Amino acid sequence: MSARPLVAPIAGAWLALILCSSATAQNAYPSKPVKVMVALPAGGSADMIARVVSQKLGEQLGQSFVVDNKAGASGQIGMPQVARSAPDGYMLTVSPASFLTTNKSIFKTLPYDPQGNFQPISKLVNQPMVLVVKDKTKFPSVAAVISQAKAEPGKLTYASSGDGSPQHLGALMFETRTHAQMLHVPYKGGAPAINDTLAGNVDMLFAVLPEALPHIQSGKLHALGLMSPQRSALLPNTPTMVESGFADLNLSAWVGLLAPANTPPEIVQKLNQAVRAVLQSEVKDKLASNGMEPAPSTPDELKANIASDIKLHAQLVKAAGLQPQ
Repeated sequence: MSARPLVAPIAGAWLALILCSSATAQNAYPSKPVKVMVALPAGGSADMIARVVSQKLGEQLGQSFVVDNKAGASGQIGMPQVARSAPDGYMLTVSPASFLTTNKSIFKTLPYDPQGNFQPISKLVNQPMVLVVKDKTKFPSVAAVISQAKAEPGKLTYASSGDGSPQHLGALMFETRTHAQMLHVPYKGGAPAINDTLAGNVDMLFAVLPEALPHIQSGKLHALGLMSPQRSALLPNTPTMVESGFADLNLSAWVGLLAPANTPPEIVQKLNQAVRAVLQSEVKDKLASNGMEPAPSTPDELKANIASDIKLHAQLVKAAGLQPQ
C-alpha cells in the first residue's frame, strides 16, 4: 500500500498542532511576572507612565508587571538589556521617543539598534513640551529669553534629562529656529533636571509637561510657552510658542511600550489589546490630569512613528551643528 495518501493528513495534523500550540501560548501568557524596564531614574514622566500602566496591565492580565529602573548614558545602559532579552514577553520597556530616535543622530555608535532590536507594541502617550524658568523677573517672556541669549551667546543654561532627550531636542529646536545660542547641562533623568532648575542652578528647562506641572501649579516654576499648537487646559494662562510669534516651535515627547525583536505576534497582539483597554479606563483621566495625552496605536503605527521621527530629529541635530559623540 502506498504511503502517499497519508501525507496530507499528517501535514494537516502538524499544522493543527502548531496553531494549537500558538493559541495555547497566547492564552497562557503571562504565566509569571513581567519586568518593565525604564532606562531612566524613578520620578520622571516615563517612569510615572510605566508605573500607572504596569499596575493596570497586571490587573488586566492577572500577573504582576514590575517596573525596573536602569538609568544612565541616555538609555544606553537599560535599553541593551531589553534588546538582549529572550523574546518571550517577559521583558518589556517603556521608552521615551529619544532613546529610539534622537540617539541615532547624536551618538556615533549605540549598543542597540532602535529599529532592529525592538518590537513595537503601542504608543502610550503624547506629552507637550513647555519652557519653564525659576526667575520670572529675569525671564518674563519667551522674547526676553531670546533677547538675553542673543546678547550673551552661550551664557544662558538649560537643563535636560540627558543628551538626545526630549528636553535637549526641544532646546535644539528652540535654538535653531530662533537663532539663539545657549549652554546645555545634561542630567541623568527628568527628576534631577527639574530639581536643579528649581534650585536655580540652571536658567531654564524645556520640560515635558507632566514633570513640570506640579511645580508650575505651586508657583515654584514659571511657564513661559508651550511647544504645542494649542494651549493646555491645565495651564490656560500659558501662551503657546505660536502665540509668542514662533509658528514652527511645536514638539511632542511621546512614550511607547516595546518588547525585544522577534517576540511572538500573538503576545504582541495580546499586549496591544490590553494597553488599549488600560488607556480607555480611568487611567485616561489620571494621565490627562498630569498633562499626558493617551495615544494608543497599533504596533505598525508605532514602528512608522519611530522611522519618521528618526528623520526629523536627524534634521534638527544637523541644523544645530552637533557632531555625533
